[in-house]
Amino acid sequence: MRVVIAEDAAILRDGLVQLLRMRGHAVLAAVADADALVATVAEHEPDVAVVDVRMPPTHTDEGLRAALALRRDHPSVGILLFSQYVETRYAAELLAGSPAGVGYLLKERVADLAEFESALRRVASGGTALDPEVVAQLLGGGRLPGLTPREREVLGQMAEGRTNSAIADALTVSERAVEKHVANIFAKLGLPPAPGDHRRVLAVLRYLDGA
Repeated sequence: MRVVIAEDAAILRDGLVQLLRMRGHAVLAAVADADALVATVAEHEPDVAVVDVRMPPTHTDEGLRAALALRRDHPSVGILLFSQYVETRYAAELLAGSPAGVGYLLKERVADLAEFESALRRVASGGTALDPEVVAQLLGGGRLPGLTPREREVLGQMAEGRTNSAIADALTVSERAVEKHVANIFAKLGLPPAPGDHRRVLAVLRYLDGA
C-alpha cells in the first residue's frame, strides 16, 4: 500500500513509518499537522492516509476537518482515523457521507500491528474499520428498532468491517446463521440487490444514520 501518515507525536509517527515499511508498504510522507496532510495527499494521491484527530495548532479536531476535506477532494483515498479520542461531531459527518473507505480506531485498543495493518488494508480497498467504542458513541445507545438484538449485533460487527466468517467467530455462531441474519438485515432495511450497490456498505450507512 501507498500510505501517508499525519501524526503530531514524533515518536508514534516515526514508529508507524518504520513498522509499515518493515511490512513492505510505501510510506510516501509523514507529517505533523493538518495543512501538511492536505498538501501531501494532493501531491501523492496515496491509497490511504492515517490521520490523528487532534493536531496543531489547537489540538481539537484539525485531523477530522482535514479528513472531511480529503473525502471531498480526493474520494479515492482511504482515511483511517487513529486517535485516543472519539470526536463525534465531525466523525458522524465523515461516515454519513459514505462509510466506504473510512476507518476510526482508538490507539489504546489496537492490540498488535497485524490488527492495525488488517484495518488499514480494509480501508484502502474501500471497506470500513470502526472500533466498537466509536460505533457506540456515534449511535448514542443504538437505534433501528425493526432489527432483533442479534441482528443489531451482526450489523454492528459489519460496521467494524468484519466478514461473515469473522462475525461467526466473534458471536460463536455458524457462518450459515450469520448469512441468514445478514439477509434479514438487508430485507428489513429495504436493500434489495441492485447493480452497482454494495449492500454491506449501504447497511452500515443506514446503521450509522440511525434510519
